[in-house]
Amino acid sequence: MNMSPIDLREKAHWVWRETLAVHRRAPETRLASSLSSIEIFVALYYGGVLRFDPTQPLAEHRDRCVISKGHGSICMYPILADLGYFPLDELKRVCQTGSFLGGIPDPVIPGYETVNGSLGHGVGVATGMALGLKCKGSDRSVFVVSGDGELHEGANWEAIMFASQHKLDNLHLIIDDNRISMLGYTDDIVSHGSLSARLSAFGWDCLEVDGHDVAAVQAALLKMKKNRAGKPKALIARTLKGHGVPGLENAPLSHIMNPKPELIDSLLEQNP
Repeated sequence: MNMSPIDLREKAHWVWRETLAVHRRAPETRLASSLSSIEIFVALYYGGVLRFDPTQPLAEHRDRCVISKGHGSICMYPILADLGYFPLDELKRVCQTGSFLGGIPDPVIPGYETVNGSLGHGVGVATGMALGLKCKGSDRSVFVVSGDGELHEGANWEAIMFASQHKLDNLHLIIDDNRISMLGYTDDIVSHGSLSARLSAFGWDCLEVDGHDVAAVQAALLKMKKNRAGKPKALIARTLKGHGVPGLENAPLSHIMNPKPELIDSLLEQNP
């Protein structure tokens, strides 16, 4: 699937609305983290970047997409339903008894590769997948979506060094750089400085992009995927946590905040 920029923007808006609606019904989901990553996932799944098959979620010929920031991927629920991984009606049952769509996703959901409840491990898992595919001579790619707060975890940097050492140019790290972690701004906790400079120093090729410009994200990902020059690649997507929700957007404690139900109702009414 390879949508035009206009169609990608329309799809991103639909996913934004559906993510709000899911949170309205299941307030235990993490909304702010999921709103910052919408355009990333829309570009991956509708922009001709990933090779996937909803009828065979674990088919050998698929590209791998590891969603390390699992709590921040509730926006993936409408995407996977829309693509046919499971029925759209399941979106009405998120976090209800008997539903496989929980507040933190796991591989019981078709389309998810890994367990994502404990942060900071997705980059390492994706690195192992990339190495395995290389050893098998596969041309398939591995993408991993991480939050910037996750990069405070040291295991990520071990994987980043390993990927460079082994020239894993089939590995693509996408950082949702919203600059807010659970309890405040990342710069006030452990500043990353320039993520691009840090990753480049570790031997990675890096691009930076406005993470809410879905066409720019798509173009950057397609460019990265074509590049097989012996280096792993990273895209730093500059985003806003809680994107589009007044009082939530870019608030230092947005990670643990829930907007009032009447605000969500108003936003859905004002943004058809």
